[in-house]
Amino acid sequence: MSVGMAAPRAPFACDPDRSRGRLFAEPPSRTRSPFRRDCDRVIHSTAFRRLKHKTQVFVFHEGDHYRTRLSHSLEVAQIARALARMLGLDEDLTETLALAHDLGHPPFGHAGERALDKCLQAHGGFDHNAQTLRVLTSLEHRYPEFDGLNLTWEALEGIVKHNGPLTDHDGTPLGHYRDRGVPVGIRDHDEIFSLELFSFASLEAQVAAIADDIAYDAHDIDDGLRAALFAVDDLKAMPLTAAMITEIDAHYPALDQDRRGAELVRELISYLITAVFSEATKRLDAAQPKSVDDIRHHATQLIQFPAEAAEAEAGIKSFLKLHMYRHQRIMRIMGDAERIVSDLFAHYLENPSQMSSDWLEGSADDSEAARARRIGNFIAGMTDRYALIEHQRLFDSTPDLR
Repeated sequence: MSVGMAAPRAPFACDPDRSRGRLFAEPPSRTRSPFRRDCDRVIHSTAFRRLKHKTQVFVFHEGDHYRTRLSHSLEVAQIARALARMLGLDEDLTETLALAHDLGHPPFGHAGERALDKCLQAHGGFDHNAQTLRVLTSLEHRYPEFDGLNLTWEALEGIVKHNGPLTDHDGTPLGHYRDRGVPVGIRDHDEIFSLELFSFASLEAQVAAIADDIAYDAHDIDDGLRAALFAVDDLKAMPLTAAMITEIDAHYPALDQDRRGAELVRELISYLITAVFSEATKRLDAAQPKSVDDIRHHATQLIQFPAEAAEAEAGIKSFLKLHMYRHQRIMRIMGDAERIVSDLFAHYLENPSQMSSDWLEGSADDSEAARARRIGNFIAGMTDRYALIEHQRLFDSTPDLR
Protein backbone atom coordinates (compact mmCIF):
# COMPACT_ATOMS: atom_id res chain seq x y z
CA MET A 1 0.00 0.00 0.00
CA SER A 2 1.30 3.49 -0.84
CA VAL A 3 2.03 5.86 2.01
CA GLY A 4 -0.94 8.20 2.47
CA MET A 5 -3.61 5.81 1.16
CA ALA A 6 -6.40 4.77 3.48
CA ALA A 7 -6.14 1.15 4.62
CA PRO A 8 -9.21 -0.99 5.34
CA ARG A 9 -10.12 -1.25 9.02
CA ALA A 10 -7.54 -3.45 10.68
CA PRO A 11 -8.63 -6.33 12.96
CA PHE A 12 -6.50 -4.82 15.74
CA ALA A 13 -8.12 -1.36 15.49
CA CYS A 14 -10.46 -0.17 18.23
CA ASP A 15 -14.02 -0.83 17.09
CA PRO A 16 -16.56 1.77 18.29
CA ASP A 17 -19.31 -0.84 18.13
CA ARG A 18 -17.39 -2.91 20.69
CA SER A 19 -16.49 -0.11 23.07
CA ARG A 20 -16.36 -1.00 26.77
CA GLY A 21 -18.72 1.92 27.31
CA ARG A 22 -18.82 4.92 29.61
CA LEU A 23 -18.77 5.23 33.39
CA PHE A 24 -22.28 6.71 33.22
CA ALA A 25 -24.47 4.84 30.75
CA GLU A 26 -25.99 6.97 28.00
CA PRO A 27 -28.26 6.15 25.08
CA PRO A 28 -26.29 5.84 21.83
CA SER A 29 -26.22 8.69 19.34
CA ARG A 30 -28.37 8.22 16.26
CA THR A 31 -25.79 9.90 14.02
CA ARG A 32 -22.32 9.46 15.57
CA SER A 33 -20.15 6.58 16.69
CA PRO A 34 -19.10 6.57 20.37
CA PHE A 35 -15.59 7.71 19.42
CA ARG A 36 -16.84 10.52 17.17
CA ARG A 37 -19.03 11.64 20.05
CA ASP A 38 -15.97 11.65 22.32
CA CYS A 39 -14.07 13.82 19.86
CA ASP A 40 -16.91 16.31 19.54
CA ARG A 41 -17.16 16.58 23.32
CA VAL A 42 -13.47 17.39 23.59
CA ILE A 43 -13.73 20.06 20.88
CA HIS A 44 -16.72 21.70 22.59
CA SER A 45 -15.15 21.63 26.08
CA THR A 46 -14.11 24.76 27.93
CA ALA A 47 -10.67 23.29 28.59
CA PHE A 48 -10.06 22.85 24.86
CA ARG A 49 -10.89 26.49 24.11
CA ARG A 50 -8.50 27.62 26.85
CA LEU A 51 -5.60 25.99 25.01
CA LYS A 52 -5.73 28.94 22.61
CA HIS A 53 -4.04 31.10 25.26
CA LYS A 54 -1.75 28.56 26.89
CA THR A 55 1.97 28.58 26.20
CA GLN A 56 3.68 25.99 24.06
CA VAL A 57 7.15 27.59 24.23
CA PHE A 58 6.46 31.29 23.65
CA VAL A 59 4.07 33.26 25.87
CA PHE A 60 1.00 34.46 23.96
CA HIS A 61 1.87 38.16 23.76
CA GLU A 62 5.24 37.50 22.13
CA GLY A 63 3.50 37.14 18.76
CA ASP A 64 0.43 35.79 17.03
CA HIS A 65 2.31 33.32 14.83
CA TYR A 66 3.90 31.10 17.48
CA ARG A 67 2.34 27.81 18.48
CA THR A 68 -0.04 27.66 21.41
CA ARG A 69 -1.28 24.50 23.08
CA LEU A 70 -4.32 24.69 20.82
CA SER A 71 -2.49 24.97 17.50
CA HIS A 72 -0.05 22.29 18.67
CA SER A 73 -2.95 19.95 19.49
CA LEU A 74 -4.48 20.51 16.05
CA GLU A 75 -1.14 19.73 14.41
CA VAL A 76 -0.77 16.55 16.47
CA ALA A 77 -4.28 15.52 15.39
CA GLN A 78 -3.42 16.09 11.72
CA ILE A 79 -0.32 13.88 11.93
CA ALA A 80 -2.06 11.25 14.05
CA ARG A 81 -5.02 10.96 11.69
CA ALA A 82 -2.67 10.51 8.74
CA LEU A 83 -0.93 7.60 10.47
CA ALA A 84 -4.23 6.10 11.67
CA ARG A 85 -5.61 6.21 8.13
CA MET A 86 -2.53 4.49 6.73
CA LEU A 87 -2.64 1.75 9.38
CA GLY A 88 -6.39 1.09 9.26
CA LEU A 89 -7.06 2.40 12.77
CA ASP A 90 -10.08 4.29 14.09
CA GLU A 91 -9.48 7.91 13.08
CA ASP A 92 -12.11 9.37 15.42
CA LEU A 93 -10.56 7.80 18.52
CA THR A 94 -7.09 8.79 17.34
CA GLU A 95 -8.23 12.39 16.85
CA THR A 96 -9.89 12.43 20.27
CA LEU A 97 -6.65 11.40 21.95
CA ALA A 98 -4.56 13.87 19.96
CA LEU A 99 -6.86 16.80 20.72
CA ALA A 100 -7.26 15.92 24.41
CA HIS A 101 -3.67 15.05 25.30
CA ASP A 102 -2.72 18.55 26.55
CA LEU A 103 -5.94 19.55 28.33
CA GLY A 104 -4.27 19.19 31.73
CA HIS A 105 -1.35 21.52 31.04
CA PRO A 106 -1.26 24.66 33.22
CA PRO A 107 -0.40 28.16 31.95
CA PHE A 108 3.17 28.91 30.86
CA GLY A 109 4.01 25.45 29.55
CA HIS A 110 6.47 23.26 31.41
CA ALA A 111 7.44 26.19 33.66
CA GLY A 112 3.91 26.29 35.04
CA GLU A 113 3.95 22.54 35.53
CA ARG A 114 7.25 22.67 37.44
CA ALA A 115 5.92 25.41 39.69
CA LEU A 116 2.65 23.61 40.46
CA ASP A 117 4.53 20.37 41.11
CA LYS A 118 6.63 22.13 43.76
CA CYS A 119 3.59 23.82 45.28
CA LEU A 120 1.72 20.50 45.56
CA GLN A 121 4.73 18.41 46.61
CA ALA A 122 3.26 17.64 50.03
CA HIS A 123 0.00 16.51 48.43
CA GLY A 124 1.12 14.22 45.62
CA GLY A 125 2.62 16.78 43.26
CA PHE A 126 1.28 17.83 39.88
CA ASP A 127 1.22 15.63 36.77
CA HIS A 128 -0.30 16.98 33.56
CA ASN A 129 -1.43 13.50 32.48
CA ALA A 130 -3.38 13.04 35.71
CA GLN A 131 -4.71 16.58 35.36
CA THR A 132 -6.00 15.80 31.89
CA LEU A 133 -7.88 12.85 33.36
CA ARG A 134 -9.35 15.16 36.06
CA VAL A 135 -10.52 17.58 33.39
CA LEU A 136 -12.18 14.79 31.41
CA THR A 137 -13.79 13.05 34.39
CA SER A 138 -14.67 15.79 36.87
CA LEU A 139 -13.59 19.37 36.20
CA GLU A 140 -15.71 20.04 33.10
CA HIS A 141 -19.27 20.92 34.14
CA ARG A 142 -21.39 20.88 30.97
CA TYR A 143 -23.84 18.00 31.38
CA PRO A 144 -26.82 17.62 33.73
CA GLU A 145 -26.23 14.01 34.78
CA PHE A 146 -22.48 13.81 35.38
CA ASP A 147 -19.29 15.80 35.89
CA GLY A 148 -16.62 15.65 33.20
CA LEU A 149 -17.23 14.58 29.61
CA ASN A 150 -18.06 10.91 30.31
CA LEU A 151 -15.80 9.68 27.52
CA THR A 152 -15.55 6.04 26.53
CA TRP A 153 -13.23 3.66 28.32
CA GLU A 154 -11.01 3.51 25.23
CA ALA A 155 -10.54 7.30 25.21
CA LEU A 156 -9.65 7.47 28.91
CA GLU A 157 -7.33 4.48 28.57
CA GLY A 158 -5.56 6.14 25.68
CA ILE A 159 -5.09 9.41 27.57
CA VAL A 160 -3.62 7.73 30.63
CA LYS A 161 -1.47 5.03 28.96
CA HIS A 162 -0.40 6.57 25.64
CA ASN A 163 3.26 6.29 26.68
CA GLY A 164 2.91 2.70 27.89
CA PRO A 165 1.85 0.81 31.04
CA LEU A 166 1.94 2.72 34.32
CA THR A 167 2.37 -0.37 36.52
CA ASP A 168 3.26 -4.03 36.29
CA HIS A 169 0.63 -6.70 36.97
CA ASP A 170 1.31 -6.46 40.71
CA GLY A 171 0.65 -2.72 40.74
CA THR A 172 4.30 -1.63 41.05
CA PRO A 173 4.76 1.73 39.28
CA LEU A 174 6.88 1.72 36.14
CA GLY A 175 8.89 4.21 34.09
CA HIS A 176 8.12 7.84 34.81
CA TYR A 177 6.15 6.86 37.92
CA ARG A 178 8.68 4.42 39.37
CA ASP A 179 10.05 6.83 41.98
CA ARG A 180 6.99 8.92 42.80
CA GLY A 181 4.19 6.44 42.29
CA VAL A 182 1.09 6.64 40.12
CA PRO A 183 -0.55 10.07 40.65
CA VAL A 184 -3.46 10.09 43.06
CA GLY A 185 -5.90 11.36 40.39
CA ILE A 186 -5.21 8.34 38.19
CA ARG A 187 -5.25 5.90 41.13
CA ASP A 188 -8.59 7.20 42.40
CA HIS A 189 -10.27 6.96 39.01
CA ASP A 190 -8.81 3.52 38.36
CA GLU A 191 -10.55 2.24 41.49
CA ILE A 192 -13.99 3.13 40.14
CA PHE A 193 -13.41 2.57 36.39
CA SER A 194 -10.32 0.43 35.95
CA LEU A 195 -8.15 1.38 32.98
CA GLU A 196 -5.90 -1.68 33.37
CA LEU A 197 -2.79 0.35 34.12
CA PHE A 198 -0.59 -2.74 33.64
CA SER A 199 -1.23 -3.07 29.89
CA PHE A 200 -0.34 -1.08 26.80
CA ALA A 201 -2.92 1.21 25.25
CA SER A 202 -4.43 0.79 21.80
CA LEU A 203 -2.53 1.56 18.62
CA GLU A 204 -4.70 4.67 18.30
CA ALA A 205 -3.17 5.96 21.54
CA GLN A 206 0.34 4.93 20.52
CA VAL A 207 -0.08 6.78 17.22
CA ALA A 208 -1.29 9.92 19.02
CA ALA A 209 1.76 9.78 21.31
CA ILE A 210 4.31 9.54 18.51
CA ALA A 211 2.46 12.22 16.52
CA ASP A 212 3.03 14.49 19.53
CA ASP A 213 6.79 13.90 19.23
CA ILE A 214 6.76 14.59 15.49
CA ALA A 215 4.78 17.81 15.92
CA TYR A 216 7.04 19.01 18.74
CA ASP A 217 10.21 18.45 16.73
CA ALA A 218 9.05 19.99 13.47
CA HIS A 219 7.07 22.91 14.78
CA ASP A 220 9.48 23.92 17.51
CA ILE A 221 12.09 24.17 14.77
CA ASP A 222 9.66 26.42 12.87
CA ASP A 223 9.03 28.62 15.92
CA GLY A 224 12.71 28.73 16.82
CA LEU A 225 13.56 29.94 13.32
CA ARG A 226 10.80 32.56 13.47
CA ALA A 227 12.12 33.81 16.81
CA ALA A 228 15.69 33.92 15.42
CA LEU A 229 16.98 31.69 18.22
CA PHE A 230 18.89 29.82 15.50
CA ALA A 231 19.17 29.85 11.70
CA VAL A 232 18.45 27.22 9.07
CA ASP A 233 22.16 26.59 8.54
CA ASP A 234 22.60 25.89 12.27
CA LEU A 235 20.48 22.78 11.72
CA LYS A 236 23.23 21.36 9.53
CA ALA A 237 24.78 20.23 12.83
CA MET A 238 22.56 17.11 12.54
CA PRO A 239 23.05 14.63 9.67
CA LEU A 240 19.34 14.22 8.87
CA THR A 241 18.46 17.91 8.64
CA ALA A 242 21.83 18.67 6.99
CA ALA A 243 20.97 16.26 4.16
CA MET A 244 17.49 17.77 3.81
CA ILE A 245 18.87 21.32 3.68
CA THR A 246 21.43 20.30 1.04
CA GLU A 247 18.66 18.81 -1.12
CA ILE A 248 16.42 21.88 -0.67
CA ASP A 249 19.28 24.19 -1.64
CA ALA A 250 19.99 22.09 -4.74
CA HIS A 251 16.37 22.33 -5.89
CA TYR A 252 15.81 25.95 -4.86
CA PRO A 253 19.19 27.75 -4.82
CA ALA A 254 17.66 31.24 -4.50
CA LEU A 255 15.04 30.44 -1.83
CA ASP A 256 14.61 33.02 0.94
CA GLN A 257 15.24 31.93 4.54
CA ASP A 258 11.57 31.80 5.60
CA ARG A 259 10.60 29.46 2.75
CA ARG A 260 13.80 27.48 3.21
CA GLY A 261 12.87 26.79 6.83
CA ALA A 262 9.25 25.99 5.97
CA GLU A 263 10.37 23.49 3.33
CA LEU A 264 12.67 21.84 5.86
CA VAL A 265 9.81 21.47 8.34
CA ARG A 266 7.61 19.85 5.68
CA GLU A 267 10.36 17.45 4.68
CA LEU A 268 10.99 16.52 8.29
CA ILE A 269 7.33 15.78 9.02
CA SER A 270 7.06 13.66 5.87
CA TYR A 271 10.23 11.73 6.70
CA LEU A 272 9.16 10.97 10.28
CA ILE A 273 5.62 9.92 9.32
CA THR A 274 6.97 7.60 6.62
CA ALA A 275 9.55 6.15 9.03
CA VAL A 276 6.91 5.43 11.68
CA PHE A 277 4.58 3.83 9.14
CA SER A 278 7.35 1.63 7.79
CA GLU A 279 8.45 0.50 11.26
CA ALA A 280 4.87 -0.11 12.41
CA THR A 281 4.20 -2.27 9.34
CA LYS A 282 7.26 -4.41 10.09
CA ARG A 283 6.37 -4.82 13.76
CA LEU A 284 2.73 -5.63 13.04
CA ASP A 285 3.70 -8.16 10.37
CA ALA A 286 5.96 -9.86 12.92
CA ALA A 287 3.46 -9.75 15.80
CA GLN A 288 0.36 -10.69 13.76
CA PRO A 289 -2.14 -9.23 16.28
CA LYS A 290 -5.71 -10.39 15.72
CA SER A 291 -7.44 -7.93 18.04
CA VAL A 292 -6.90 -4.78 20.08
CA ASP A 293 -6.41 -6.99 23.14
CA ASP A 294 -3.41 -8.56 21.39
CA ILE A 295 -2.02 -5.01 21.09
CA ARG A 296 -2.63 -4.29 24.77
CA HIS A 297 -0.88 -7.46 25.90
CA HIS A 298 2.02 -7.39 23.46
CA ALA A 299 5.47 -7.33 25.04
CA THR A 300 6.39 -3.90 23.63
CA GLN A 301 4.91 -0.72 22.19
CA LEU A 302 4.34 -1.38 18.49
CA ILE A 303 4.33 2.22 17.26
CA GLN A 304 7.93 3.41 17.41
CA PHE A 305 10.55 5.13 15.29
CA PRO A 306 12.99 2.79 13.52
CA ALA A 307 16.50 2.92 14.98
CA GLU A 308 17.92 5.40 12.47
CA ALA A 309 14.97 7.78 12.77
CA ALA A 310 14.96 7.42 16.57
CA GLU A 311 18.60 8.50 16.67
CA ALA A 312 17.88 11.46 14.39
CA GLU A 313 14.81 12.44 16.41
CA ALA A 314 16.79 12.33 19.66
CA GLY A 315 19.39 14.58 18.01
CA ILE A 316 16.70 17.10 17.11
CA LYS A 317 15.42 17.14 20.68
CA SER A 318 18.97 17.69 21.97
CA PHE A 319 19.46 20.55 19.50
CA LEU A 320 16.18 22.20 20.55
CA LYS A 321 16.97 21.75 24.23
CA LEU A 322 20.30 23.54 23.82
CA HIS A 323 19.31 26.24 21.33
CA MET A 324 15.68 26.87 22.27
CA TYR A 325 14.35 25.53 25.56
CA ARG A 326 17.52 26.58 27.42
CA HIS A 327 18.12 29.76 25.48
CA GLN A 328 18.79 32.64 27.87
CA ARG A 329 15.72 34.54 26.67
CA ILE A 330 13.39 31.56 27.15
CA MET A 331 14.90 30.60 30.52
CA ARG A 332 14.45 34.15 31.87
CA ILE A 333 10.81 34.31 30.82
CA MET A 334 10.04 30.84 32.15
CA GLY A 335 11.73 31.66 35.46
CA ASP A 336 9.42 34.67 35.82
CA ALA A 337 6.45 32.50 34.83
CA GLU A 338 7.26 29.99 37.58
CA ARG A 339 7.27 32.84 40.07
CA ILE A 340 3.83 33.99 38.93
CA VAL A 341 2.34 30.51 39.44
CA SER A 342 4.05 30.06 42.82
CA ASP A 343 2.87 33.50 43.98
CA LEU A 344 -0.71 32.75 42.99
CA PHE A 345 -0.70 29.38 44.75
CA ALA A 346 0.71 30.81 47.99
CA HIS A 347 -1.77 33.69 47.95
CA TYR A 348 -4.82 31.49 47.39
CA LEU A 349 -3.62 29.08 50.05
CA GLU A 350 -3.69 31.95 52.57
CA ASN A 351 -6.76 33.62 51.04
CA PRO A 352 -8.88 30.91 49.37
CA SER A 353 -11.93 33.20 49.23
CA GLN A 354 -10.12 35.29 46.58
CA MET A 355 -10.39 32.52 44.02
CA SER A 356 -13.11 32.78 41.40
CA SER A 357 -16.56 32.20 42.92
CA ASP A 358 -17.00 29.13 40.70
CA TRP A 359 -14.32 27.39 42.77
CA LEU A 360 -15.64 28.22 46.25
CA GLU A 361 -18.67 25.92 46.45
CA GLY A 362 -17.99 23.30 49.10
CA SER A 363 -14.54 24.68 49.87
CA ALA A 364 -15.39 25.44 53.53
CA ASP A 365 -15.21 21.71 54.29
CA ASP A 366 -11.89 21.13 52.51
CA SER A 367 -9.03 19.40 54.29
CA GLU A 368 -5.59 20.93 53.80
CA ALA A 369 -4.85 18.47 51.00
CA ALA A 370 -8.23 19.05 49.32
CA ARG A 371 -7.78 22.82 49.52
CA ALA A 372 -4.32 22.60 47.97
CA ARG A 373 -5.60 20.36 45.18
CA ARG A 374 -8.57 22.67 44.55
CA ILE A 375 -6.17 25.61 44.20
CA GLY A 376 -3.96 23.54 41.91
CA ASN A 377 -6.96 22.68 39.73
CA PHE A 378 -7.96 26.36 39.58
CA ILE A 379 -4.50 27.52 38.53
CA ALA A 380 -4.00 24.65 36.08
CA GLY A 381 -7.14 25.74 34.25
CA MET A 382 -5.92 29.32 33.82
CA THR A 383 -4.74 30.70 30.51
CA ASP A 384 -1.47 32.64 30.45
CA ARG A 385 -3.44 35.86 30.14
CA TYR A 386 -5.75 35.15 33.07
CA ALA A 387 -2.83 34.14 35.31
CA LEU A 388 -1.11 37.45 34.50
CA ILE A 389 -4.32 39.42 35.15
CA GLU A 390 -4.81 37.66 38.50
CA HIS A 391 -1.20 38.30 39.50
CA GLN A 392 -1.56 41.98 38.60
CA ARG A 393 -4.75 42.15 40.68
CA LEU A 394 -3.20 40.55 43.74
CA PHE A 395 0.40 41.81 43.71
CA ASP A 396 2.14 45.15 43.37
CA SER A 397 4.59 43.95 40.73
CA THR A 398 4.14 41.43 37.90
CA PRO A 399 6.89 40.32 35.47
CA ASP A 400 6.39 41.39 31.88
CA LEU A 401 7.30 37.97 30.37
CA ARG A 402 8.81 39.48 27.21
